[in-house]
Amino acid sequence: MTWSFCHNKSWDYLSSAFSFVADMNEVQQDPIHHAEGDVAVHTQMVLAALEQLPEYSLLTAEEQEILWTAALLHDVEKRSTTRVDWDGRIISPGHARKGELSTRQILFQQVPTPFAIREKIAALVRFHGLPLWLMEKPSPQKALLAASLRVDMHLLALLAKADVLGRTCHDAEELLGRIELFELYCREQGCWREPKKFPSGEARFHYFSTDSEQPAYQPYDDYGSQVILLCGLPGMGKDHFIQQYGQGKSVISLDALRREHKISPEDKNANGWVVQQAKQLAREKLRIRQDFIWNATNLTTQMRQQLISLFVSYNAKVRVVYIEQDYSRWRQQNRNRQYVVPDKVLDRMLTKLEVPAPEEAHEVCYFIDSAMLTY
Repeated sequence: MTWSFCHNKSWDYLSSAFSFVADMNEVQQDPIHHAEGDVAVHTQMVLAALEQLPEYSLLTAEEQEILWTAALLHDVEKRSTTRVDWDGRIISPGHARKGELSTRQILFQQVPTPFAIREKIAALVRFHGLPLWLMEKPSPQKALLAASLRVDMHLLALLAKADVLGRTCHDAEELLGRIELFELYCREQGCWREPKKFPSGEARFHYFSTDSEQPAYQPYDDYGSQVILLCGLPGMGKDHFIQQYGQGKSVISLDALRREHKISPEDKNANGWVVQQAKQLAREKLRIRQDFIWNATNLTTQMRQQLISLFVSYNAKVRVVYIEQDYSRWRQQNRNRQYVVPDKVLDRMLTKLEVPAPEEAHEVCYFIDSAMLTY
């Protein structure tokens, strides 16, 4: 059975059933780029434009549902980011990045969605402006190839096209022209309708973590330690994963250090000390080329990058394993664990969750509902 966001797609139903849709009403937009009205008006026009695209009718039922849901949610966080700039213009900085986080939360908590489908929708929301603004990025090639690892560029181009057609602006023809050029560039770079292929995970990581402009370059692999970096919300089963798949590897656990020194997870000052102690233990193992597992939540890209940079500086090979269970099982597992995390803390952490992207490490795996997915 094909997943569906909902069966009733009338705007009246959507705005009454979902607060994040109702919130779109009266969220103002810059009249130069969006003379049609507020975010609710724009989103309805985008959905209508999408369904009228000839290319949309050629998609599979699942692709249509993914794209429709992304169109519904693409501006969901204009509600929290919109403000009047110094010159009187209405702007919404960061709405796509924040929209990705909210989309992930909505499709995990409110509208249960299979992991792979959810992450495709979240990526479409995150990158929905890329076809229009790619060439203004500091490194267009890297921005494009990174996005291609997470989202089908054909679907992304269709979303961008509907986004332009679903507004009233003076430069629509120019924007549609940019989308055509975007497709040509994707085809040139070998990432149209498929992720960019790299010779290996090492080659992919080298390309994105250095100034390299050569995706085909295969670095020489002479690694010291093999490090597994776990990532996941509290109660998702990281300890169980270690017991089942750790194969006797040494474990550096932030929670274990806190308990050993009787430090509360809510004590931010003391937690800085815990992290430094854990990093010192990691350095000791890295120096003698000892494999180990780093066990912590590691919910944000920034946190993971800091750790991966440390490990790589000692010539380690890093494997990121993201662990997730479905929402109801997660909550139950947390209630049944020895150290229960309060629900309000879990809710706050969920809003910050950034699922690891394939380019973050030499290998990135997704352990979802006790099954491993690998990119």
